[in-house]
Amino acid sequence: MADEVFEIAGRFCGPPRSGNGGYVAGRIARHISGSASIRLKAPPPLSTPLRIAVATQGVSLFADETLIAEGRSAPLELSPPKPPSFDFARAASRSFLGFRSHPFPGCFVCGPARAEQDGLRIFPGTMDGGKTLAAPWIPDATLVAEDGDVAPEFVWAALDCTGGFAIFPAPAGSALVLGELSAQVLSPLRAGERCVVLGWPLGDDGRRRFAGSALYGADQRLIAFARAVWIQVPLSAWA
Repeated sequence: MADEVFEIAGRFCGPPRSGNGGYVAGRIARHISGSASIRLKAPPPLSTPLRIAVATQGVSLFADETLIAEGRSAPLELSPPKPPSFDFARAASRSFLGFRSHPFPGCFVCGPARAEQDGLRIFPGTMDGGKTLAAPWIPDATLVAEDGDVAPEFVWAALDCTGGFAIFPAPAGSALVLGELSAQVLSPLRAGERCVVLGWPLGDDGRRRFAGSALYGADQRLIAFARAVWIQVPLSAWA
């Protein structure tokens, strides 16, 4: 597959001035068959020419000569929990932590400051006080690719922040940002489909925290699942 040059539009931000990690990982994963693991090495800049370089050993994302991310084919072993109903997930989302305090309220995926058909507005909340979070999501027509399905980068984006909130909050004065996302997409997704997104914690190791996430369709089929590594950084880095 040939190299690709593209820019991350401001709409697809995560932290200020940076692309949402799940969205960027999904763009890179377009060039990898099957399950993929994408590691972010630097904040992906917005409105800047980026180059995806494809090689036999993997895929790399560059801004000029700066390495932004690396991707490779990798097996993903994870057992997602069974999903609740869409209505149950909608009720759970009322307890979304980001409604009270959000480090990046303009995030394309989970930012409460984003309007309908602008951000994804995925707001995961606790299910009966347990560790697994659930959110409802109905992808809109602006997310559709040429083949009529929701583009894979938006599926990856949906898996991103939902897992993150399962291991939030970060200590005072710090934020958790995506360091690596490994995902597998199993089934196509159509715009207007009533989905449920789940996130759950998988442990921690110092400044790193681990989370799982899964996306289910209207018939409760498993569309995609992921394992993420989140890294604790000073919040001042995004001021």
